[in-house]
Amino acid sequence: MRLQGKRILISAAAQGIGRASALACAAEGASVIAVDINEEGLAALAAGGDTIETHRLDVRDRAAIDALATKTGGFDGLFNCAGFVHNGTILDVSEEDWAFSTDLNVTSMYRMTQAFLPGMLDRAGKTGTVSILNMASMASSIKGFANRAVYGTTKAAVIGLTKSVAADFVKQGVRCNALCPGTVDTPSLRGRIASAADPVQAEKDFIARQPMGRLATVDDITPLVLYLLSDESRFVTGQAMLVDGGVTI
Repeated sequence: MRLQGKRILISAAAQGIGRASALACAAEGASVIAVDINEEGLAALAAGGDTIETHRLDVRDRAAIDALATKTGGFDGLFNCAGFVHNGTILDVSEEDWAFSTDLNVTSMYRMTQAFLPGMLDRAGKTGTVSILNMASMASSIKGFANRAVYGTTKAAVIGLTKSVAADFVKQGVRCNALCPGTVDTPSLRGRIASAADPVQAEKDFIARQPMGRLATVDDITPLVLYLLSDESRFVTGQAMLVDGGVTI
């Protein structure tokens, strides 16, 4: 049991990578706190096992985040998974689009980390090491993609935030890394495909940019999540970890 005895907090846990990660962490022995604004999805997740505790949480609501931090105490792992993919060039990004994407994709991680890090520092003093994992993307400072202006900008910022936290707290037992997936077959992606003018062609285009010839599944991503949240990665910090099917070869 790779996470036996660890307490892990995961945001955006009602579907996609967040949900798969919550289930995978619980299967490896962790006590998981899963949060999301999707209460129906959380209820289905909670039915999967008694080691998963769910809370409705809007990661854009600082007061709610602080209240949860006070209620739940320290964690060994924090996975900031919440995010939104905006489609368009910089000419298509309104002030509202920019503000929303920045708030959800970056500022929410600032809020969550600032709220939960004190408890994690205390836990690190007792257990030796704790881990923060931030959801970034291959579309970031790593690689540019068409029609991902604000998304790529925010995910590049996530990598910068990750490195900053890693540098500031490495001597206090806190590790911080960023996860940078390729194109993953999730409800979010399916929604984007369905909203395209030609959904069939949109799916073909997403697959075509993956050299392995297929979309990633959540099960392609969760092994790296488990690794980065476990003590197996105890000497890894400040890294943007790619799992992209060869896009950035």
